[in-house]
Amino acid sequence: MGNALRFLYGQCCKPTTAGDSESLGHHGVSAATVGVSALAHDLFHFEITSQVPEGLSKHVVSSKKAQANWYRKLLEAWRAAKPPPKTPEEAARLVIETLKRHQKADVEGLLAFYGLPLPHTLDQLTAGAPTSLPEGVQYEFQTFPVDSRAIADGDGMTVYVSTTDPRESSCVPIGVRLAVVQRSQARAEKNYTEANAIYEKIKESGYRGIDAPENEMPYGKEAKEELTKIVQGKCLRVLVYGEDQYDRYVADVYCNGKFVQELMLKKGFAWHYAAYDQRPELARWEKEARDKRVGLWASSNPEKPWEWKKKNNKEKGQMRR
Repeated sequence: MGNALRFLYGQCCKPTTAGDSESLGHHGVSAATVGVSALAHDLFHFEITSQVPEGLSKHVVSSKKAQANWYRKLLEAWRAAKPPPKTPEEAARLVIETLKRHQKADVEGLLAFYGLPLPHTLDQLTAGAPTSLPEGVQYEFQTFPVDSRAIADGDGMTVYVSTTDPRESSCVPIGVRLAVVQRSQARAEKNYTEANAIYEKIKESGYRGIDAPENEMPYGKEAKEELTKIVQGKCLRVLVYGEDQYDRYVADVYCNGKFVQELMLKKGFAWHYAAYDQRPELARWEKEARDKRVGLWASSNPEKPWEWKKKNNKEKGQMRR
């Protein structure tokens, strides 16, 4: 069955380029993001190694065994937060709330270790504070620039997020993050067969609301060219709503503030996939393109991609018999 605009978690990391280290601070992130990013980085590291960061004991009074207990609690709270903390204030409140039964000196020492606001400097939380994410969105990703070679067709591409940026990696499913670590280890050992096998496990797909012609179909090439024109070399904002019954990630994709699915529908290079998304604006954008007879709607009766794939899969099955 046809996927709509889907994104793949590819390698989920990108090598650090020469010169990056000059702009990086404590824990390998910029000074502007050190608090939140360093905490997320250490929680991710603890999840894999069960090790608390070196140097923390200089800031707190409790033992390393107690510190490990804090990190288990914080990791659980961080993963439960939808979305994870993005600002120093949000991270500080998560720490304070999670460790509220622990010694004040330990809580304040932990906050000081990450440069997060101390309890007395935080404003009281206001009830019903607005969220910056649309209703239903669990979390978001900011991707690396899209490579044109990673665009498979009019509704499929591979995108990458950085596991070195905890603001992004904290949202990546744990199975993917562990696979990234395992793949890096395999590559370091020059076991490329295993590394390639792990890479296949990393890939995940998702869609939200549209379906474009396959490359072999009429207007398939044009749909791919249009998507390439929109996203090539751009960083994308991916808003994740959850997972479907096939464990694929359901998401909306934005490029330079523009809704990619909307652009593809209005250009006439995609169908509104109503079976998976009933939002009325998607149907309206498709109708606008139909009325203007743009893109694939220049044809009087264009074949739907899900019907085309069903027919071709059936033919392939008969040929194998």
